[in-house]
Amino acid sequence: MSNARTKARRNVVQALYQWQLSGGNLADIQAQFLSEYDMKKVDVEYFKELFRQVPLHLHELDDHLLPFLDRPVDEVDPVERAVLRLATYELEFCLDVPYRVVINESVELAKRFGAEHGHKYVNGVVDQVAKKLRAVEMKSADGSKGEA
Repeated sequence: MSNARTKARRNVVQALYQWQLSGGNLADIQAQFLSEYDMKKVDVEYFKELFRQVPLHLHELDDHLLPFLDRPVDEVDPVERAVLRLATYELEFCLDVPYRVVINESVELAKRFGAEHGHKYVNGVVDQVAKKLRAVEMKSADGSKGEA
């Protein structure tokens, strides 16, 4: 399942990127991805959920990101912006996904699609958002390792 979700996230980042740049209709972009991309090993329901929900919660997600960005959201590289919004959505609404998985997946997506050092920026921002949105989970994870 996790590999299928990784592939779903990959497609979501590409679809969000396309949506951000084109301003196209979300339903049309989703239909294009479902028909033109190989979705055999993709968690299609997760792809649909993420691609529908991230734009729906855009202002809320951006509000979570803003304190940790060094520039306005619309000036962040479009690939990194898509990754950051996706990660923030998962941190806030997909509580079944451990925060470490969200951080790792976002870094890998930024490495794959983003600028040369974009993954470092994404890692730093997502880590800060996780500390805000998943404080209890992070604290209990640290406590289970015997750390203070």
